[in-house]
Amino acid sequence: MDVLERGTDRRLWLRVAGGVGLWVAAYWLNERLWTWLLGDVMGVDLAAPLGGAVHFFLYDTAKIFLLLTGLMFVVGMLRASLDLDRARDYLAGRGLFLGLFLAVVLGAVTPFCSCSSIPLFIGFVAAGIPLSITLTFLIASPLVSEIAAIMIGDQFGWHIAAAYVVAGSILAMAIGFTFSRFDLDHWVEDMVFATRIAQLRAAGRTPTWAERVRAATDESKDIFTSVWRWVLLGVGIGAVIHGWVPADFFADIAGPDNPFAVIVVTIAAVPLYINGAGVVPIAEALWAKGMSLGTVMAFIMSAIALSIPAAVMLRRVLKPPLLALYFGSVTLGIVVVGYLFNALYG
Repeated sequence: MDVLERGTDRRLWLRVAGGVGLWVAAYWLNERLWTWLLGDVMGVDLAAPLGGAVHFFLYDTAKIFLLLTGLMFVVGMLRASLDLDRARDYLAGRGLFLGLFLAVVLGAVTPFCSCSSIPLFIGFVAAGIPLSITLTFLIASPLVSEIAAIMIGDQFGWHIAAAYVVAGSILAMAIGFTFSRFDLDHWVEDMVFATRIAQLRAAGRTPTWAERVRAATDESKDIFTSVWRWVLLGVGIGAVIHGWVPADFFADIAGPDNPFAVIVVTIAAVPLYINGAGVVPIAEALWAKGMSLGTVMAFIMSAIALSIPAAVMLRRVLKPPLLALYFGSVTLGIVVVGYLFNALYG
């Protein structure tokens, strides 16, 4: 019997290792594959709006699906293997501030956009990590972008880049702290909590390696089945408006003489759905056209932290009141940061 069990475990290890290898290869090949297939094989002009939209839709959908399945499996294995109750007790004994700070640090070092950070957010919520901390991560992950910080430092000065990182970090922690004052768990969809791992841990015994793998795999499938339509809808909306970045439009409606410029660009930048690397060159062009620095920073933060696709995807996880509270709080925070930058650097 022991020999059979060892043989089964060995085959399971090989299957897991093979699955990890395939996942890494697929993630590495994703953008390259679509560029080659559309551009080289099919002759699609990827610089044209339609070609760029199709490429964006295929690449971003595949990327989010890969992140959704891969990260949920990893988080599921950790939840099935580790004593998360002890980890939560450890953090609780050291205060909320440490948890919020660690959420910001994790968000800053993960190179995710507003949509790509959602799979990890789901895993954290399902693991029982306090919602205020998981929402802090969800804000900080796209908002405090290390790529955007480097490009801001190069284009606007490193003191501005440092101010951007500090402002984004404080904003994420302030919203997380405010959320911690309220009971918001009832505004999270039940499917996030009713997971295979939660059922496995409720059995009150240490699961075997095979049980952990099976539960993590099944949970990844369950969550994928629940959200894949929302991913397609969200990325589809993003693909339609992808590349729509009229710098002249923003410069005209949010010039230095408009006292509501920060509010205007914060709202108008939401549909752009671009990452830190894509938004900073546009921001530089707006700055060169006379837009004030605080308005430019609000444009950068809104474009990378808020997006319609992310809202569509989060609706499967958060109920409408919490979704509205989340986006409203981040929007208000970005507006405040924009006016503070204008006051300090105007």
